[in-house]
Amino acid sequence: MTGLPKSVMIFEEGPREGFQVEKGPIATDDKVRLIDALSETGVKHIQVGSFVDPRRVPGMADVHDVVKRMKVVPGVEYSALWMNERGLRSALEYPQLSVDGKLRLYPSETFLKTNMGRTPEQHAQKNVELIALCRNLNVPVKQASLSSAFGCNFQGDISTDLLVRLVQDTLELTRANGVELDELIVTDTMAWATPEAVRHVVGIMQEKFPTLEIRLHLHDTRGLGLANAYAGLLMGVRLFDSSVAGLGGCPFAKHKGAAGNICTEDFVLMCEEMGIATGINLEAMLAAASIAEEVVGHAVPGHTVKAGSLSEIRARAKAATGR
Repeated sequence: MTGLPKSVMIFEEGPREGFQVEKGPIATDDKVRLIDALSETGVKHIQVGSFVDPRRVPGMADVHDVVKRMKVVPGVEYSALWMNERGLRSALEYPQLSVDGKLRLYPSETFLKTNMGRTPEQHAQKNVELIALCRNLNVPVKQASLSSAFGCNFQGDISTDLLVRLVQDTLELTRANGVELDELIVTDTMAWATPEAVRHVVGIMQEKFPTLEIRLHLHDTRGLGLANAYAGLLMGVRLFDSSVAGLGGCPFAKHKGAAGNICTEDFVLMCEEMGIATGINLEAMLAAASIAEEVVGHAVPGHTVKAGSLSEIRARAKAATGR
């Protein structure tokens, strides 16, 4: 075990992760209201939407309007997901967005075929083309994202040998094309992760690829999200994706009850109580979570937004007892 980090960096994905799966249309004004509230919480990275085909993801049809209307707060980095050249060029239209290249790795051939319609060989070639495109557009390529790293609803268990081989092949491919990666996003796309699996996979990635910083993207479908995040913390991981109020889910996972990323405010609370700095004002994040619940119009998965922060409870207890 590496030991707990002194601080973590949280990448807030609620506006994209959440609104991509909501059944009813969410008004653009409400999306902007949530993003603006998140911008005031101290979070440094917000993924505000996706430049994807609105026929496949109708909730992202208004992403251009969202980006144009959101308030840009200094010190906050705003990004949007893109999956192809059209999406990349759309993102580059907006100077308020931080745009970089991310290579997406699919250890599950079945999920690759379902999600992207490609064979592994075709996808490797697409990554070469993506690197060339990003170079031509002056877009840095520093990340690789390892999808369904803990298991796949379509293909079952994923061996760590396969993961290592895929990452190694990708590093060789990028170096051959003049790119040096510095971050590996280990993604629990289908919510197969357990704390022991996180410890095992992260440990192997840290051992085999010490120059890559690990970032965890964990889903909470089976209620293990925070436990898995805790396991990541024990391994020294300091980069985490999360979603305000626990919004979201993968529209292509094809799994009943697919949930979003770990809940931002719940994770912040856990880190605070462990003495790990997040840079986020929990009360402000709870206010944003309340807006998220109001905007989607139904109960949200997050717990702290319902129960309140421990600092709030401590203050009440102190006032009541005088101690």
